[in-house]
Amino acid sequence: MGVPQRLLGSLLLCTMFLCLVEGDVHYYDFVLKEANFTRLCMTKSMLVVNDSFPGPVIRVHKGDTVYVNVQNQGDYGLTIHWHGVHQPRNPWSDGPEYVTQCPIEPGTNFTYEVIFSDEEGTLWWHAHSDWTRASVHGAIVVMPSNETGFPFPEPDGEEILVFGSWYYIEDLNEVVAEDVADGSDTPRSDCYTINGQPGDFGLCSNDSTYRWQVEYGKTYLLRLVSAVMNAELYFAIADHSLTVVGLDGAYVKPIVTDNIMISPGQTMDILVTADQSRGQYYMAARQFDSVMQHHQTFDKSNVTAILEYKGNYTPPAYPIFPSNLPSYEDLLPAREFTNQIKSLASKEHPINVPMNITAKMYIAVEMNSGSVTATSDDVTVSLLASLNNISWVNPTTDVLLAYYRNISGFYASGFPDFPPYFYDFTSDDWIDNTAVTLKATKVKVLEYNEEVEIVFQGTNTINAAENHPMHLHGYSFYLVGSGFGNFDNETNPKTYNLVDPPMMTTISVPMEGWAAIRFKASNPGVWLWHCHLDRHLSWGMSFVMIVKDGGTPKTSMREPPPYMPPCTASPTIRLRPSHKFSRTGK
Repeated sequence: MGVPQRLLGSLLLCTMFLCLVEGDVHYYDFVLKEANFTRLCMTKSMLVVNDSFPGPVIRVHKGDTVYVNVQNQGDYGLTIHWHGVHQPRNPWSDGPEYVTQCPIEPGTNFTYEVIFSDEEGTLWWHAHSDWTRASVHGAIVVMPSNETGFPFPEPDGEEILVFGSWYYIEDLNEVVAEDVADGSDTPRSDCYTINGQPGDFGLCSNDSTYRWQVEYGKTYLLRLVSAVMNAELYFAIADHSLTVVGLDGAYVKPIVTDNIMISPGQTMDILVTADQSRGQYYMAARQFDSVMQHHQTFDKSNVTAILEYKGNYTPPAYPIFPSNLPSYEDLLPAREFTNQIKSLASKEHPINVPMNITAKMYIAVEMNSGSVTATSDDVTVSLLASLNNISWVNPTTDVLLAYYRNISGFYASGFPDFPPYFYDFTSDDWIDNTAVTLKATKVKVLEYNEEVEIVFQGTNTINAAENHPMHLHGYSFYLVGSGFGNFDNETNPKTYNLVDPPMMTTISVPMEGWAAIRFKASNPGVWLWHCHLDRHLSWGMSFVMIVKDGGTPKTSMREPPPYMPPCTASPTIRLRPSHKFSRTGK
């Protein structure tokens, strides 16, 4: 009897990746191709996975491994990132374009090995090329191991809500590329979506509003994913309280609240009890706009879905709208909510905050209006973004391959630990020369097991202060402190929470404020730091962190898979000097 094709494929994959897995193994096929979708009275074609928007849900238990075969039947190259998955020792499958791999070109495929370790809760996956993630994204559900279970009573059911951005523009990547090339601002979304639908207040949309049916008296685990491109959102359910129990794949002390604020890239786990009169209730979200008030070009749509009770009753003419949903520019609810977030820090879910800091960085998060190229002193007027006055430029070969093979000329070490100028970062009167940034491909190199503290300092350069959701690949980190104004390295560290700080993968750096994080560099590889507002990422608000090997096989980066997508149609940049350090040692 012959070997079944699926089993044969599984055996080949197991051989290819040396079967280095401990939990269960799962297999998914992601087929990327164009499909037509009608929203806001208009039909357009866009790239999606398996003909769905949002894409398929990946379900695993803690410690499992997933192989995802991505088949690109679209018209342009792309990569997939597994947001919040630590991928221990395996940056080869992390996904950011030109950082850990080159694009999966049209007509080709690539199999990702997604290794889950200590994550538990809700995560997500998305394209990590240009603005393709606007339509290519989906949720990941990581259930607790069978031995432990939830740290709260077992819910009666679950629901997933994915927030997204909708654009009338069909060739979104092309428009964004043109805007970035000529220094213009990038497009604003035309509405937000919940599970792909704009809701009752969108044009031609009330027949397709997403509905969640619940039974009276039952408690549900609501999993939220913010796949929104360029905005933080307020969210509330009319007449229902929310109990937040998880954030970014880690448990938090329960927070009972009427509304939450969620940043692009973040995920939340929320308990909702259906304890109100049987009827229909809006689940609504709108943009939390932290930009200065004279900027009024943001998306003002209210996206809705409907929580609908099962049973016999006369439905109301209209669902109840949440009266406690904050207004667009109300800063206080966001501040009050984020200040309550603390790690569960229980015996079953302990934390380990680094206390012996060996590497400190102070990073100014800036918007810029001009640039100095890496090869000349010519100033060009354009919109850019930077970290410590370095605006990231993608190399022609991904950083990971260049680092692993010790190939010269594709990036430089020496990303600065401090900004080139110290001034009143939050003042309305900014210094002219701080608006000009250097475009370069510089990386920060860390020794294995270094204990790192980074303070991100928000700035008001070119009067463009706003919140910045900063995301780290390959790690979770502890948010030990945050505040407004300029960080004071004498007084502010005394206020750090070192007992139960939240463990996160994406943190919103406050407008004209600061956020301090800590982590231990125990995951060797090449990992990306970036703002999860995609317009800022397009303008260069990112840098790469290389963590050296630890000197033993179990503390070293894994070998690359037999096949990685080749680098064929890359952007052009060459830098000197090249990196001059080994993968281990100083």
